[in-house]
Amino acid sequence: MTIPQSPQAPQSVIPPLFAGLCDDAAIFPPGDLPLPQAVPAHLAHRTAWYADLVGPFLCGAGRITALSGRLNDGQPNDGELAVGLIVPDGSAGLEPALRAVAADPRLRLAGLEVVADRTEHAADGVRTVRAALDELLPRYAPEVTAAIEVARGPELLLALDALEGGPYRAKFRTGGTVAEAFPGELELASFLYAAVYRRLSFKCTAGLHHALRHDDEATGFAHHGFLNVLLATHAALDGAEHGELAALLRERDGEVLAENLTDLSVAQVRAARAAFTGFGTCSIAEPLADLLALGLVTIP
Repeated sequence: MTIPQSPQAPQSVIPPLFAGLCDDAAIFPPGDLPLPQAVPAHLAHRTAWYADLVGPFLCGAGRITALSGRLNDGQPNDGELAVGLIVPDGSAGLEPALRAVAADPRLRLAGLEVVADRTEHAADGVRTVRAALDELLPRYAPEVTAAIEVARGPELLLALDALEGGPYRAKFRTGGTVAEAFPGELELASFLYAAVYRRLSFKCTAGLHHALRHDDEATGFAHHGFLNVLLATHAALDGAEHGELAALLRERDGEVLAENLTDLSVAQVRAARAAFTGFGTCSIAEPLADLLALGLVTIP
């Protein structure tokens, strides 16, 4: 998909509701863009008129060395690439991953996402990663706010309990490469309600390439929409219960969602984005195109 360009873009044309909403997960499934293409594409995003929509370049711990090798293909003007580091191996993989990023001065750690340890009890896995972050972040990245990925399933609420009261965000998967990876509306509504109730910030990942709830033509999978999640997050903050949140996640009328989001006050926008901090997407073009089509973002 071709992204519209503007020859003379103002400093910022992305509304605060969408600022930094889309982390660049181009090298992850289902996009799987090779690094030689993904790095220059990300650098182009960072200098485009819609740059404020785009968060850091997400990279798994095992590909940091390869990423460093590709920076010579198109280094950022300021000499740094903002990286969102993904650590799939939990607490055991955290320090080696942090060392790998710190070893390259051209990389700036802008985000950190760690999968909770896979122990017998989900809450214990979260606590172990919390302890590792408490020890290592002051040494490697004191300014970075980390997210801990919690597993779906019957122990989700216990895992969120283990995050409550701490400085770390929750990370929740909203899709994947198989149908079972997509939570239903009520399951996602339950997560949103639980996170807001515990005053936890959170990010989502996978399956949120488009603004609206929809069925993918190629796979038949029902995908959540990031505008649905934004509006449901606002509703949860406003005291809505599970059924109402699920109805908002089910909504497929873009005009309805756009109108409701446009009506949010400055304070409500800040609160919604403080709760739902962003999502990883393997395509920046798709969410941008949807925002343009709904009139929520305008090409300068």
